[in-house]
Amino acid sequence: MLELKNISFSAEGENGVKEILKDISLKIDNGFVVITGPNGGGKSTLAKIIAGIIKPTKGKILLDGEDITELSITERAKRGISFAFQQPVRFKGITVHDLISLAAGKDISIAEACDYLSQVGLCARDYINREVNASLSGGELKRIEIATVLARGTKISLFDEPEAGIDLWSFNSLIKVFEKMHDNLGGSIIIISHQERILNIADKVIVVSAGKIKNQGKKDEVLPDLLGSTDMGCRVLIEKGEGK
Repeated sequence: MLELKNISFSAEGENGVKEILKDISLKIDNGFVVITGPNGGGKSTLAKIIAGIIKPTKGKILLDGEDITELSITERAKRGISFAFQQPVRFKGITVHDLISLAAGKDISIAEACDYLSQVGLCARDYINREVNASLSGGELKRIEIATVLARGTKISLFDEPEAGIDLWSFNSLIKVFEKMHDNLGGSIIIISHQERILNIADKVIVVSAGKIKNQGKKDEVLPDLLGSTDMGCRVLIEKGEGK
């Protein structure tokens, strides 16, 4: 279980110190969780704090009872937290097979790597020996990154706005991947998103606005109020043709 206790985060801005997160406390058990809310509300900052990319100004983070607040992103990865960036990193000279092996922490066979690619909807023979470089589209990179997360088999898989920068076809494919992950769930999947279709496959929804938790609970309890709120007027509904 992941537990955040009284997490606050402040950063230096143009007009002095700005408080981005304000005394956030929450518990995340195994399941499919979506953290949502208006742009600028603190969602991505919260994701980076969970992953260990930045440290909170105040508060504690516990993983299965262990205080991991001061641990680096590498140390947290060793304890079972994986993080997928909005824009996946490209690795010139590294093949998809190499990358999946690195994620798994061991040499895995072509057949095993191909299985992970198949799980994210990619034709394995077309990708297994390709370099992770500019020849791959944003949607392809997203799915390859998810394949590496599957290969790691972590306790907590954290995705920061996975829909960012991809086209409609890739987004629809991404939804199918997450639906499959949900059906075969092991551990916790946490997605930072304001996409309605991703919200609709969540077990739990946490709403973060103005640096605070505005609401949290089961999807059926939170979504009716959320989708009718003016706070969510910033939603990018790719499935309705309003996105990239």
